Amino acid sequence: MNYKVKKAMKANKASLVIIAVLWLILTVVLVSPIAYSIAEAKADNGIFSMSKFMENLVPAITSFNTFFKIFAAQYIGIFFKTLLYFTILYIIFATIGIFKSKPKNEYTDIEHGSSDWSIGGEQYKILSKHKGILLAQDHYLPVDKRGNVNVLVVGRFRFW
Repeated sequence: MNYKVKKAMKANKASLVIIAVLWLILTVVLVSPIAYSIAEAKADNGIFSMSKFMENLVPAITSFNTFFKIFAAQYIGIFFKTLLYFTILYIIFATIGIFKSKPKNEYTDIEHGSSDWSIGGEQYKILSKHKGILLAQDHYLPVDKRGNVNVLVVGRFRFW
């Protein structure tokens, strides 16, 4: 199971950077206007008014000044509470996305016919890296080798 997590993280390094940048953009563009609108909707009597929330939401999203207004004393608590809920939800969805991209088994994305299974060049005790009968990319069966150099080709040959 550990190889699945390692491969998922290795395959998603660029995605993790994109996920972090997207979180920052969504925080500025969505979370701060939502927190500002929630605070304004509760401002009069402490009871949340949906009509006042919707009335303030669209102008808050279109105005970049909302991000700076949110750090005032009456908004900061609601902003961090909204940011916490958003971050938890965002992490859940990002984790689901990363685990959906994990490999199905240990041999996912390994070229068929390659020697990626070998460790530290042990395939070159038999094979050559530069010349001979082509077996796979960078893997040749040398023809000047003593002993058996027979090659079994498994696959189809179609003609018509």
